[in-house]
Amino acid sequence: MTDVSTTASLPPIVDREAFEAENDTLRVREKAHTHEGDAIAAARRRLPMVEVDPDTELIGPNGPLTLLDAFEGRRQLIAYYFMWHPGHPAAEQCQGCTWCNTHVSELSYLHSRDITYAVFCQGPYDESRRYADFMGWTMPWYSAVDSLDTLLVGRVIGRMHLVCYVRDGDRVFETWWTTVRGVEVMDNSYSLMDLTVYGRQETHEDSPEGWPQDWEPGGLTANGRPISHWSRLEAGRNDDLTADH
Repeated sequence: MTDVSTTASLPPIVDREAFEAENDTLRVREKAHTHEGDAIAAARRRLPMVEVDPDTELIGPNGPLTLLDAFEGRRQLIAYYFMWHPGHPAAEQCQGCTWCNTHVSELSYLHSRDITYAVFCQGPYDESRRYADFMGWTMPWYSAVDSLDTLLVGRVIGRMHLVCYVRDGDRVFETWWTTVRGVEVMDNSYSLMDLTVYGRQETHEDSPEGWPQDWEPGGLTANGRPISHWSRLEAGRNDDLTADH
C-alpha cells in the first residue's frame, strides 16, 4: 500500500451522529442550489432568440459547409468555439478548451434529444484537426476561422465560447451563449473535485488554514502541457500538428 502523506491538515473527527447532522445541514443548501439551477434553466428556456445566417461558412473534412449543415439534420446545435494558436505546437494549445472537450465523449444522449454537439475551431481546419486526432476526439470538428465576425458578433474573438442554436426548417437562431467560467458546465472533473474535502486545491478557493492549495486557478497543465496530453503521449500518439507529420 502506498504511504499517504499526512502533512496536509484534516477536518475535525466527530462521531457518526454529529457527522450526519452536519451533512444534513449542508444538504439543505445543496438542495436549494439544485432548485435554483432548475429555475435558471427554466428562465433560459424562456429567453428570446436572434436569427443567424444559416449559410455562414465552416470548413470540415470534406471542405466548405454551412452552419445549417452542422446541425446534421437535428433540431438543435451546441457549438464549442475552440481557442487556437496558429502555428504553435500541441503543448501550447488552449489548456481550457482541451479540458472542456476531453469531457465530451458520449454523444448519444444529446442525439436522443435531437441535439448535435460540434466544435467550431477558431483556427485552420487541417492543423486543428490533427490536434483533435491526437486527443482522440470523435465529435464533429469544423473550422470557423473565416466566419467568426459573423458567428461571434459582439463577443471577443479568440476566447472560448459555448453557443446554443435551434433551427426552424432552414432558418437558424441563436438561443444562448456563455464564456470563461461559464464553460465549466461541460466539466465533471471539477464537479467531482468540489465534492472532496480538499476541493480543487486551487489558490483562489475559500478553504480552511492548512488545506493543500498547490494549483493556480484553472490549473490544467502539468510539466508544460495540458494534463490530458500525457496519457496520449504514453500511448504513442503523434502530437505533431504540421502538414508533413
